[in-house]
This record gives sequence, structure tokens and C-alpha cells, in this order.
Amino acid sequence: MASVPDPPKAGRRSSIKRTWKDERVAGTGYLVLADGTTYEGDAFGAEASAYGEVVFTTSMTGYQEMLTDPSFAGQIVVPTFPLQGNYGISDEALESARIQVAGFIVRGWSDAPSHAHSRRTLHEYLADHGVPGLSGVDTRALTRKLRSHGVMMGALAIGAAPGEALERLRLAPQYGATDYVAEVSTKETYRWDGSPEPGPLVPDIRDGLRIVVSDYGVKYNIMRILQRKGCQVLAVPATASAEELLSLKPDGVVLSPGPGDPALLDYLVKSGGAIARSVPTLGICLGHQVVALAFGGRTYKLKFGHRGANHPVKELATGRVSITAQNHGYAVDSDGLPAELEVSHVNLNDGTVEGLRHRALPVLTIQYHAEASPGPKDNEYVFDQFLELVRDAHHAGQR
Repeated sequence: MASVPDPPKAGRRSSIKRTWKDERVAGTGYLVLADGTTYEGDAFGAEASAYGEVVFTTSMTGYQEMLTDPSFAGQIVVPTFPLQGNYGISDEALESARIQVAGFIVRGWSDAPSHAHSRRTLHEYLADHGVPGLSGVDTRALTRKLRSHGVMMGALAIGAAPGEALERLRLAPQYGATDYVAEVSTKETYRWDGSPEPGPLVPDIRDGLRIVVSDYGVKYNIMRILQRKGCQVLAVPATASAEELLSLKPDGVVLSPGPGDPALLDYLVKSGGAIARSVPTLGICLGHQVVALAFGGRTYKLKFGHRGANHPVKELATGRVSITAQNHGYAVDSDGLPAELEVSHVNLNDGTVEGLRHRALPVLTIQYHAEASPGPKDNEYVFDQFLELVRDAHHAGQR
């Protein structure tokens, strides 16, 4: 039997993929949930095993964007759509520089993808990044399990018996006990130049509004959209203090999406609150939750989260309903919000808070992803609203 390594302790920084490798690898693999429920399937991707919080997503396309979305760090992802990998892997459909998920569970995957931009198969992509996958799983049954019992920790066991995997899983830290933001955030400030490998910081160039992104786990498409709208975009580490960020003299700041429990991230709440009180600010997903906490609100964990591209959200000011992409397991509590924050958007499925506006400051937030890639693109107008706040504050400062 392969030896079992010591698991990382809760709160300690460790490898983002959280994988272990067994010397023997079989064609059969298992997903073992924390309650002992086991799903058998066929191994593909990396010859490794992994543990993480098991979550499902309802998006029908965009598997490469899912895999590279930092908000999925520390999670084993289960797409509900039965076929994955049918259009291959391209050099363009990236939301970060690497695969972020701990593991990938699918009903089936294609070994003969068809697309002009495809460069390799889903199996090859996972294998190249050391991430295991499991196919042939009844993902409908697994999704029903997670909906009725809630998301839970799981082990993806390749070349290991289910009992051995469950033993390892019981030693693993819970998802909510780990600071994944520290693992996915950039370590250095850089200027986004429109490519998957960002360019160096060039602080003396002023080509349009300067927007600084506090990288909690930023998706590339946020920076693509801002650049397309004529902004100079800089990204800074999540650990940067408010003073360090504001020293870059931003016209506006985006507090980005990211993984994990916001209640664990006091350092983000402290810096995010100081930023929002100083400069026009847009909070997206985790950034939205950080703003709520910074002004005295609360957050809580959802039973099975919102993940997919078909969530209806209503903008209260206009009554307009949009279909949104979402990827989060925590939400802002509508009870006890400070009077200075007003709810701007609500989820029509469960009534949860989907957006906030500050009544006096140029601060707005959204829980959903206006930068959804590959879509839907109904909500990119949020960036226009934010940049309007930035321009108004910029012009007021010039007078």
C-alpha cells in the first residue's frame, strides 16, 4: 500500500492542486464523499488523486474557462452537462495561467475534439497540469446528492482503494479553513497587456483611466473588458495594503472574484474597506462580499452554492432581469446590512443579494460575473456603470 503523506494543516499555504500521486495507477478511479458515498468511474487526466470540496456547475459550455477560474481553487468540479472536451483546448480560452480546480468529474469526455482553435484534448490538458479527472460517473445522481445534502468534501482516488481515500480525506482540512486567495493571487504587481502572460508594471504611462485590480483570484476577462474600454489596467497582490495600492494613483479599483470563505479573510476586509472609502470601487463576487463585510455586513455559506451560466438576476432600479454567470458558495446576508448600503440586485431563484450600492460613496458591487466568459454577456453594462462613477469622480477632482 502506498504511504499516506501528512496532509497540510488548516490555514497553511500549500500546493494549489492539493494532489498526491500513487506509484500504481489503475484505469478505474473513485470519487469518495465525506459521508462515505462512493462513485466509480474511469480515470483520465493526470495519474494522481486529489481532495477538495465537491461542487457542481450548470454551464453547458466553457469547460476550459471553468478549469482555469481561480474561484474553483480547492474544489472538485462536476459539470452537469454530460459531454465535456468536445471542442478541445485552445490557447485563447484561459481565465488564468493554469488549471485551478483540484479535480474534474464528468459523465463523458471527447478524445476527438473538433474546433479550428483546438490544440489538445481535455485529457492531455489535465495531464499536463497534474490534475486528475474521472469519467463515466452518473453526474445527475451526484448533483442530486449535493443538492439534497449540500456540498461536501470529497476525494478523487486514482490507483487507491475507496477506503484508503476516505481515510486520507478525514485527515484533510475543510475547504472553509484554508486561505485559497493567498495561493491564487499574483505575487507581484503587473500591467495587463492583453495576453495570457501579463507585461511588467509601467507606472508612468497614462493611456486613459487607470484601473487597479486587487487580485483575489482575478479572471483575465475582467482585465480584457477594462482594457477594451480604454483603461490602463494594473493588477496587485491581494496582500497589498490599501496604502500600497493607492500609491499607484488609481482612478478606480476593482476588488476581484476569488475562492474561499470571506469571513476568513480579515486582511482583505481591512484593505478593501479603506480602498472603498478612498476611490471609486467595483466589487465582483468575493470582492462584493468583502465590501459588505468592510461596511459592517455579514456573509454565510449557501447549501450548494450558485455555479453556472443560467441564474436570473433582477436589477431593482430598472426591473430588468438578466441571465447571469455565477460561481460562489457564500452570500451576503440581507438582514443586518448597514443603512449606508442598499441592495441593487436580487437573485430570482432564491432571493439572495446579488448587488449593492453605497448611498454616498462611488461604490457598487455584484455577486454574479459580469465578465462571464464564454457568456452570457448580458451584464457587461456593469463595467460601464462603474467607469461612469470613475469619470465623474475624476472630473470632480480636476475642478
